[in-house]
Amino acid sequence: MDIENKSMEIIEAELREMGYSIPSEELPLVKRAIHASADFDYAENLRFVNDAVSRGVESLKNGCCIVTDTNMAKTGIHDRTLKLLGGESACFMSDPEIVAAAKEAGTTRAEMSMRHASGLYPDAIYAIGNAPTALMTLSERIRNGFRPALVIGVPVGFVNVTESKDEALEVCSEYGVPAIISMGRKGGSTIAAALINALLYEASGNVR
Repeated sequence: MDIENKSMEIIEAELREMGYSIPSEELPLVKRAIHASADFDYAENLRFVNDAVSRGVESLKNGCCIVTDTNMAKTGIHDRTLKLLGGESACFMSDPEIVAAAKEAGTTRAEMSMRHASGLYPDAIYAIGNAPTALMTLSERIRNGFRPALVIGVPVGFVNVTESKDEALEVCSEYGVPAIISMGRKGGSTIAAALINALLYEASGNVR
């Protein structure tokens, strides 16, 4: 914890030296993303829409579920803090029924898992750190009336990644859905988990 605190002090000092002025509500999340990656680009490429931080924190305080698109992101979530708040996490990517259903439908497991999860957990926080098809599926469902508590869209890569983020930002902005999106190619499961943990720590008063 001492090392982590020192790291956060260094990150905040370097952000000031670089001339960044990040809103106080967003700063803990930006710092967490940088801490997880040592990449200061997150000071510029994270977009927050529709009071994403305050509404995400409030949802966690009310014990909402967190759905991820990878087991890595799910594993990275601070489970003790989540349970302290009465929440749970879920990932359906490796669920045999989802795998079979995706194969039968000729689609991706990411798409099928989001369709399944959105039916089970309509008020959840959705954290997408890997699959752009998962994020695109959420955007499609939002256009059709789905209203999650928060969308975290930080898939990483080169194929359909920037397009999925652009679409999610546009859709969430238009339909009033809180969202945190990392623009461009950067992201990943570790960033998704880091952003969730930052929200958890804010919701719990930093109790871990």
